[in-house]
Order: sequence, then structure tokens, then C-alpha cells
Amino acid sequence: MKLAHYSLHGKLSVGVVSNDRIVDIPDNLPHMPVAIKDILAGGESYLKEIRQLIDWVTGGGTDRDARGALLSEVSLRAPIPDPQKYLAIGMNYQDHAEEANAKGIPTPETQLWFNKQVSCITGPFDPIVYPRVSSKLDYEAELGVVIGKRCRYVTEDDARSVVAGYFVANDVSARDWQAASPTFTLGKSFDTHGPIGPWIVTDDEIDDPHNLNMRLLVNGDVRQQTNTSKMIYNIWQQISHLSQVMTLEPGDLIATGTCANVGMATGNLLQPGDVVRVEIDGVGHIENTVVPE
Repeated sequence: MKLAHYSLHGKLSVGVVSNDRIVDIPDNLPHMPVAIKDILAGGESYLKEIRQLIDWVTGGGTDRDARGALLSEVSLRAPIPDPQKYLAIGMNYQDHAEEANAKGIPTPETQLWFNKQVSCITGPFDPIVYPRVSSKLDYEAELGVVIGKRCRYVTEDDARSVVAGYFVANDVSARDWQAASPTFTLGKSFDTHGPIGPWIVTDDEIDDPHNLNMRLLVNGDVRQQTNTSKMIYNIWQQISHLSQVMTLEPGDLIATGTCANVGMATGNLLQPGDVVRVEIDGVGHIENTVVPE
């Protein structure tokens, strides 16, 4: 399933994508929450009802208006705009670790984690604001993971069982602010620097999240391209590692790392007017225009 947060005629809601339409969940299942993270917290019983709704719609049910709106008519929003946590791993692809090392950033010997403050989150097609206090704005294509179950001390073998699904992310980075702090958090957390979406693809739709082609384009030119098989620490290792420290909650977001050819390494940093598109096969794409503050 593809679970989406959207607006139509000024109304915010959540829906499930079916072909070229989005079927509203609260309209058809009025006992459901109007937030994806709360639906995930409701567990498998909620997801089963939504699957049954989609089966009914695709099977030709016509006794009520359940077909929903055309995707082209709605505005997609960040699928989870208010997670408790948005955690990101640094230098988790060897080629990116090497290019960072060439810029004086040492290669970590263990998993390197930082926060993206949740106030950075924005929609899959909303503008990225170029801050007036920065002169080094950069992009990072990443596969995102959303947690579906409250968990602690998860083993690698059990980690997939706590995953709700996946999304496309751009870990937008103000490199000058990142370099000026002992941690990456400030340089990673400017408002609008966390575009995610376009929806949450549930785990059952992804055969292997470690075999997805991912690419980032700026103004139509490919800047980054990789396969998620090239992660240094896979998703299950990441979840297990984090859960040794903290309780992970439904709706928590994890960005799983980026590959080589970020703007910092190539000299092709972002500028106002640039259009940045991130695509992940089987998940979808987001596309954001850089605008001056």
C-alpha cells in the first residue's frame, strides 16, 4: 500500500493510493485516525482494514463514493509531518565516505548518527528555502524508513518486523553550518531541509529494500546514482543499533545514508532556482525547487 497525507479543497486528510487515485481513509473508515503515524500505531488491524478497502474499490464496489480523488487534483504533503524523531546516518556508502574523507572529514569506525530536527520536514513537492545565513547548500538522496512498532533492543534478525515502510528523502544540508558545529545537527535542520514522500510504501510491497536503484537529478542532470545494496550498515543493523539506545516509536523516521557525488565533493552546490528530484525505484519520487529566503 501507499499511504499518503494530502490536501484537497483546503481539507487535510490521509488516504491510500490506488492507481491514479487517492481513496480517503477517514471518509470510508471513520473510526481511523487522521494521521499516518497514528494509523501505524494502531497496528496490523488498521492496515488490514485499509487493504480490504482497496480490494473493495479495485474490485468495483459502487454502492458508495469510495473511489476518491485523482492524484493530479490533490496536493501531497509530508506523509509524516510530526514524527517524534528523525534520525540520519552519516557516510553509510563507501564512495561517499571516501569523498568526505578527501574533504577532511574522517571516516567513522562505527555507525555515525545525527538528528534532523523534525521542524525541517516539508512536503515532497514543496520549496527548499536557501537560508540567507548560508552559502553552501547541498543535496543528499536517501532511502527513508518509517518505524511501525514501539520497540527497544531489537535484534538484526527481528528488525524488519518493526518497519512500517519506506519513503524518498533528501537530506538537504547547509555545509558551512554543518562544518562549524561539533555535530551535524544544525547544518542538517534548517526549516524546509527535510523533504520526504511522496507517500509511505508499506514494507509488504518492497521485496528487498537493499536492492533499490536510487538517483538524484538537479535541473534534469543526474548528480547521484547508486543501489541501496551498497550501504555499509544495512537497515536492520541500523535499527538494531539505534534501539540499543532509545525506544523507537511508530512514525519515527530514519534516513539510511547517501552515496557519492554530493555537491560539496563535486563543487556543484545548489543555487536558487535549481530543481532537485530524488527517485527510488519501487518507492516513488520527490521534486523540490530551491528558492531564496
